[in-house]
Amino acid sequence: MKMKAAVLREYNKPLTIEEVNLAPPKDDEVLVKTAYTGFCHSDLSFMQGDVPFPVPTVVGHEASGIVEEVGAKVTSLKKGDHVVATWMVPCGSCPECASGQGHICRVSTSIQMGGNLMDGTSRLTSSTGERVSHTLLVAGFAEYMVLPEAGAIKITKELPLDQACALACSMPTGFGAVYNVAQVKPGQSVAIWGMGGIGLNIVQGARLRGAYPIFGVDIEGSKEQIAKEFGVTHFIDSSKEDPVPIIQLATGGVKMDNGMIMGGGVDVLFEASGSVGAISQAVWTLGMGGKWIQVGIHPAHESANLVLTFFPPHCKSCTGTLYGNIRTHEDIPKFAEMMVRGEYRVDKLFTKTFKLEEINEVADAMRERRIQGRWVCKFD
Repeated sequence: MKMKAAVLREYNKPLTIEEVNLAPPKDDEVLVKTAYTGFCHSDLSFMQGDVPFPVPTVVGHEASGIVEEVGAKVTSLKKGDHVVATWMVPCGSCPECASGQGHICRVSTSIQMGGNLMDGTSRLTSSTGERVSHTLLVAGFAEYMVLPEAGAIKITKELPLDQACALACSMPTGFGAVYNVAQVKPGQSVAIWGMGGIGLNIVQGARLRGAYPIFGVDIEGSKEQIAKEFGVTHFIDSSKEDPVPIIQLATGGVKMDNGMIMGGGVDVLFEASGSVGAISQAVWTLGMGGKWIQVGIHPAHESANLVLTFFPPHCKSCTGTLYGNIRTHEDIPKFAEMMVRGEYRVDKLFTKTFKLEEINEVADAMRERRIQGRWVCKFD
């Protein structure tokens, strides 16, 4: 079938809106009509070549939609089902999957980086017959998607599809970092660097766990209102103030005669911006015995300047996390039910919808740090 899609042909160049060909789903795949796809900072990273994917490729991975057709061997889905696309499809047999870490399945990861679906091939070609890659098994900035059966998670139809697309990336990545990785406890102090789509979900997760205080740090002061709506108790505009002494003093630190601050620091630190400057700054706010959770991914060609002198004597730790360490098929439907019951809110996360033809303007807005919350592409 022919469809419209946003194609990345060259790094650091605008996406092209093209008519591409999408082959039918194979026996263990489904065809999904795309409803909404969120523009994630990772999409910008792919466009810039910070995370290299084979080009040309159809970008987009935070998508929701409705099943149009199922392959002959598909048993868990049928036409009309509402689904969330997931960009991690555990193989079930590699060492990571066998140890319960399907979110870092080595087989799925290697297939992703080749721009293929799970059988190692693509369903996408250009109008001239050129192979086109699937970004992260999804290729969500297109009118239709062919997904592996295990990559299309059925959710309740009670949840609007515009909210459901958050379940594909930003919600589980942020929420899971709080619950699964940091296991934040009531009363613990928390700091989050980066008030984007994932950072705001970390904030909401920390609030639901009873954390206090919750410091939100961002270089854009315009994000203060939305950060506080999600649960930040103390917002710091890092373009105007140094957050390190503010957080240290607010968490029990004492300023000495020589100007140094002794003690203080948060129990849990989340770095969600992926900026090497933010990483270098944020680690100074971690208290004794504190946990540093690295969520943001910085460009591979950059290095963060870290002073880890006090990590051994203060028993501090650093842990990386991908996709909130979730179990996709078990957790995403449960998250959807939480959202339907009003226990978890993402409606305020989405601050703007856009058309596919406007995607390069959205990329520019993200590059210039003008996006608050999540901007989402709406398909007809």
